[in-house]
Amino acid sequence: MKKPVPKHWPFLQKASRHWQYFRPRNRKTNGVRVYSNLSNRDVRSRRKAEYLASLPKNPVMRFIYRLHPKRLYHYWFSRQGAIMFLKLCGIGFILLTVLIISLFAVYRKDLDQLNPNDLSNLVNNSATTYWDRSGKVLLYSDNASVDKTIVASNQITPYMKEATVSIEDKNFYKEGAISIPGLIRAVLAHLVGGSGGGSTITEQLVKNVFLTDNATITYKIKEIILAEEASRLYSKDQILTMYLNEAPYGGDRVGVQAAAQAYFGTTADHLSLAQAAMLASIPQLPTAFDPQSQYFDKEGLVSREQTTLQKMAQQGYITWAQEKAAAQVNVVAEVLPPTTNTQNIIAPAFVFNVQHQLEQQYGTKLVTQGGLKVITTLDVSMQNLADKLMAQDIHYDEAQGGNNMAMVAEDNQTGQVLAYEGSRDYNYPGYGAFDAATAMLEPGSSVKIFDYGQLFKQRPGTNYAPGSVLSDEPINIAGYSPKDFDDRYRGNIDIRSALDESRNIPAVKAAYISGMSNVATLAHQMGDLAFCDSYCGLSAAIGGYPLELVQHTNAYATLARQGLYIPQDYLIEIKGSNGDPIYQWKQPTGTQVISNQIEYELTNILNDAKAREPTFGSPIPNRSLTDGQVGFNPPGIKIAVKTGTTDDDKDGWMMGYSTVMTLGVWVGNANGTPMVDPYTGQGAVTHLQTGPFFGDFFQQSEPFMYGYGWKGANDWFTAPSGIHSTTVDGNYDLVPSWWGQIQSATNGSPTTITMDEVSKRKATSCTPPLAQQQITVYEVTDPITHQTVYNGVPAGYDINDSDNVHNCSDTLPQVSTPTADTSAGTISFVITQGTFPLQSFQVQVNGQTVATQNISSGGQETISYAFTNPGSTATISVSVTDTGLYQATSQQTVNVINGQGGGGGQGGGHGH
Repeated sequence: MKKPVPKHWPFLQKASRHWQYFRPRNRKTNGVRVYSNLSNRDVRSRRKAEYLASLPKNPVMRFIYRLHPKRLYHYWFSRQGAIMFLKLCGIGFILLTVLIISLFAVYRKDLDQLNPNDLSNLVNNSATTYWDRSGKVLLYSDNASVDKTIVASNQITPYMKEATVSIEDKNFYKEGAISIPGLIRAVLAHLVGGSGGGSTITEQLVKNVFLTDNATITYKIKEIILAEEASRLYSKDQILTMYLNEAPYGGDRVGVQAAAQAYFGTTADHLSLAQAAMLASIPQLPTAFDPQSQYFDKEGLVSREQTTLQKMAQQGYITWAQEKAAAQVNVVAEVLPPTTNTQNIIAPAFVFNVQHQLEQQYGTKLVTQGGLKVITTLDVSMQNLADKLMAQDIHYDEAQGGNNMAMVAEDNQTGQVLAYEGSRDYNYPGYGAFDAATAMLEPGSSVKIFDYGQLFKQRPGTNYAPGSVLSDEPINIAGYSPKDFDDRYRGNIDIRSALDESRNIPAVKAAYISGMSNVATLAHQMGDLAFCDSYCGLSAAIGGYPLELVQHTNAYATLARQGLYIPQDYLIEIKGSNGDPIYQWKQPTGTQVISNQIEYELTNILNDAKAREPTFGSPIPNRSLTDGQVGFNPPGIKIAVKTGTTDDDKDGWMMGYSTVMTLGVWVGNANGTPMVDPYTGQGAVTHLQTGPFFGDFFQQSEPFMYGYGWKGANDWFTAPSGIHSTTVDGNYDLVPSWWGQIQSATNGSPTTITMDEVSKRKATSCTPPLAQQQITVYEVTDPITHQTVYNGVPAGYDINDSDNVHNCSDTLPQVSTPTADTSAGTISFVITQGTFPLQSFQVQVNGQTVATQNISSGGQETISYAFTNPGSTATISVSVTDTGLYQATSQQTVNVINGQGGGGGQGGGHGH
C-alpha cells in the first residue's frame, strides 16, 4: 500500500526548487570541486563563458531573455550586479553635480537683484494696463510698485518680525534656506493635485522678487538654488528685512511700511502687537485678506491673526498674557477706509472688478505687477453716458429716501458688459468705493420671471399660459402667508396682469406649482448663479433671497437672447508683458435653457404698458413727470421691463432689455436702511427712483446701439414659430405650440351669471331689472386652494357675494302723468324721489327721445318740444331713474291741434 503524501511535502518540493538559486555554485564530483584546479580569476571567467553560451545568439532575443524577472533578480543580487549598481551611482552623482553647478552658474546672476544695500531697487515692476473695447482708450494703469516704501531693519518693530517668523517659518533662525519636510509636503501635494508644503521665508523672498507664482519643477529648482545662495550671502536679519519689504499685504500695498501707513496710518516701527499679527497674516491670501476690499474675508483673517498670536506665545516671543490681551483687540475696526486716488481712472468700479477676477484666475503678483495689457469689454461712449446720467438723475432716488445707485449694461449678443456703475460715484465720501453691482441684495419682484418661466413649461396635466388664472387671494402654504404691496387682494386675475401689476400671491402659487427648487434651477441656468445657492423657501419666489445685480442683468439678457444663456464677460483680450496672448475672447455658442416660445410670452407681457396701468398708471414718455409709468416707455425704443421692491423698501430694481441691450438698475441706501419718502413718510416708489435713469439711458444710448445690431425705432422681437393666440380661461392671449396637444390646459368652462351693476355683486330677486346684467365667466379650479374661481369677471365685480345694496322694501321713484300744451310746445310732469337719490329723466315722443337730463331732486319739470302734424296724436313717455337703477315710467297720448294752438288729452291714450 502506497503511503499518503505528507501535507507539508508540496512546500518542501517548492523550497527545494528555489534553493538551487541560492546554493553554492561550486559543484563537486565524487567529492572533488569542478574548478579546483583553476584560479579564482579563471573560475570567474569560465562561469561567465558558460553563462554567455547559454544565452540566445540573436542580440534582440538575448536582450529579451535577460529581462526575465528571475534573471534580473539573480543579476542585481550577484557580485556583477552590485558592481554595475555602484558604477551607475557614481555616474549619476557626477552628472547631478555637474547639473547643480551649471544651474547655480545660470541662476546665480539673478541674485544681483537681492541687494540689502540697495533695497529701493529690489523689484523691476511693470504696470498692468486696462483698456476699453477698442484698445485705444486707457482706463487704468496699475502702478502697484508706487505704493511701496523701503525701510531698514531698525525701522521695523520686533513684533512684526516675530509674528512673521512664527506664522510663516518657525525654524527660520534654526535651519537653512530650505525646509526638507516642507519640500516633501509640497512634492506630495503636487503629486495628488492639491496645494500644500511650506516655503521658508527665504524661498518666499525669492518668489516675491522674481514676480511669479509658477509652480513648475524647473522654477522650484531655481527657487531652491537662489534661496540657498541668498542664505549663504546674507544674514537672517537681512533676509527677513528684505522679505518684509517685498511681501504683498493686499491691494497695491507692497512691503510692511506701505501696509502700516495704508491700514493704520502709522509706521512699521510703531505697529502694536495686534496690528503686527494681523499684517503678518495677510501674505497667505493677500487678495482675500485685504481689509480695505469689499471682497474681504474678515472671518478668515481674524482666525489667522489669532493663530499667529498663539504661535508667537508657543514659540516664546510673547507671554500668554500678552497673547490674551492682543487677541481681544478688534484690529479690523482700526483699519482706515481706502484712500486710493481714482480721479483719473475711467470706470474704476468696473476696472477693479476685472482686476479682482484676474487675480482670482492668474494670481495677485502677475496681475498687479506683471505688465499685462488687458482689453476689456467696456464701451467708453456708453460709460460716459452712464456717468453723466448717474450724476444727473440720482436726485430722483434721493427724493424717495435713497442715497445710492448701481447699474450694469450688457450686450445681448455677446454677454459683454458695456457700461458699469458700482455706486453713484466711486469717489463719493463714505461708500462710493463699495461695489453694489456685485453685492448680495434682495431683488424683490424682479425674480418673478423665473416663477412664470418655469410655470409656462410643458408639463403633464394642467398647463399654463399668460391668459391662465391664478387667483390673488389669501393663502397659507405650510405657514407662509404672503401679502401684496397694497395689502389688498385682486381676486381672479390672469398671469399677464399678475406679472405686470407685480402681484405677489399668484407668483407664489406659480413657484409652488412648479417647485421652488425647479424655479431656482432655472434662475441658475439663466445666469443668476448666486440666487438660492443654498436652500430657499417660497419667499424667494417674490425676492426674499439675495443675488447680484451683475448676474441678474445677465439672466434678463438670457430672455433677450430668446432663452439662450451666454456667460457674462468683461474681457476681450489679455497680453503678457512680452506681447504674447494669454487670453482671447471668442463668441460662445451658448446653451438653450428655456424655450424661445416661453421667452416670447414673458417678453410680450413685460412690454405690455396697458396691463401695467392698474399699478403703475398711464404710460408716459416724459421722465420729468412724477406719476405714471416713468422710464418704462422711452420714446422710439421698445423694451421689456420689470421692477422689484423689497417688503421693507431697502432695495429697488428696474430690469429690462431691448433687442440689443439689457440694463439693470438698483437703488437703495448704502447702509442698508429702508428708503422712506421724506415728504410723505411712506415707503419709496421704485419706478420713480429708477425710471428717470433707466429711460434716459435707453433713449440716449440710441446712437451707440446701432453698432450692436439695433435696427432703429420699434425694432422688436419676432414671434417664434408655433406661438399663437387663443382663449385661455376667458382671456384671449398667447399660447405655445404645444397648447391643445397636451392632456389638459387651463381653459375653464364658460358660465353665464346675472350681476347687479350697482353693487357689483350677484343679482338677487330684489335687484331691479335695469341693474341686472349678464356676464360670461370661466370656471377654473385654483391649484393651491382647490376652490372654484372665475375668470373673465369685469374689474371690481365680486361673484362670490350677493347684491347688498337693494332691498325688496325699497321705495321706487315716481313720475306723474305728463301733460302737454301742443300749441305752446311744452311738456310738464312731476317727479318724486324714492329710497335712492334721483339720477336722471328721459322724455320720448312717439318713441323718439326728445330730452334727457340729470337731476338730483324731485319736483315739477317742464321741457320745450315743437309738436308737428296737426290733427294727429302724439304719445308722450317720461321715465325717471335713480342711483339704485330703479326706474318709473308714465305715459300720455295727446291730440295735436295745430302747430300753433293749445290742446289737451286724456291718460291712457284717449284723445278728445
